Amino acid sequence: MRDALPIFRRSLRESWRATLGWTIGVAAVLLLYLPLFPSIGGNGQMQQIIDSLPPELVGALGYDQIGTGAGYAQGTFYGLIGFLLLTIAATSWGAGAIAGAEESGRLELDLAHGVGRVGYALESAGAILVRLAWLGVFAGVVVAVLNDSAQLDIEPIHILDATVVFVGLTMLAGSAALLVGALSGRRSWGVAAGAGIAVAGYAFNAIANQVTEAEWLRIISPYSWAFHQPPLVEGFNPNGAIALWALSGVLIAGSAWALRQRDVIG
Repeated sequence: MRDALPIFRRSLRESWRATLGWTIGVAAVLLLYLPLFPSIGGNGQMQQIIDSLPPELVGALGYDQIGTGAGYAQGTFYGLIGFLLLTIAATSWGAGAIAGAEESGRLELDLAHGVGRVGYALESAGAILVRLAWLGVFAGVVVAVLNDSAQLDIEPIHILDATVVFVGLTMLAGSAALLVGALSGRRSWGVAAGAGIAVAGYAFNAIANQVTEAEWLRIISPYSWAFHQPPLVEGFNPNGAIALWALSGVLIAGSAWALRQRDVIG
């Protein structure tokens, strides 16, 4: 049993300091923003500010429900700052797992010591998922703890709903980075892929919110799959959640296939 899942265990062991740093970052953002809601949102001040902005801008930013506690937490953390933080983490981990190891020569050494290529890819993906799940669950716990004191009035089950799609959305970016890294062996390409799918999804959603003729972009926007129906307000959209996790699974399987098919550059 000591030799089971060596890449998975090593990834978690070697990244615990970085994971702790991301955890502190998530906590800092939530503790900075959520307690402000009673003073700027609960008295209607936030809604007045939103009402003064152009409707197109409000729609693009997804701030149409920010006057409520659930909408405020959704708009400030899950849909914006938290999304940015976890996407950066996921993309970095995904690009480094295979392509980064290949560039450093570590991948070739691991494979020479009997680690299977498919197992390497799957264990790497598992380690990314565990770290993102930790950050997502931790964020949900902090929101739940602050729910009463910050007067957010969020249904507890909706915090769970938000966690499911939040982790799924960021895992998709990490899976894209993992796949392109496995295909190319270049960490920078993996980073570009993970960041690209996140930015494109956000941009497509923003455009769809502004332009009626462009609403079809939501069909190809992972961000829309997760947040067009705000999970903290209404619960998650099951079809969107399934799409996020299914596509991540396909990309992870593609990573295993890609690594198995090509020569590793030492």
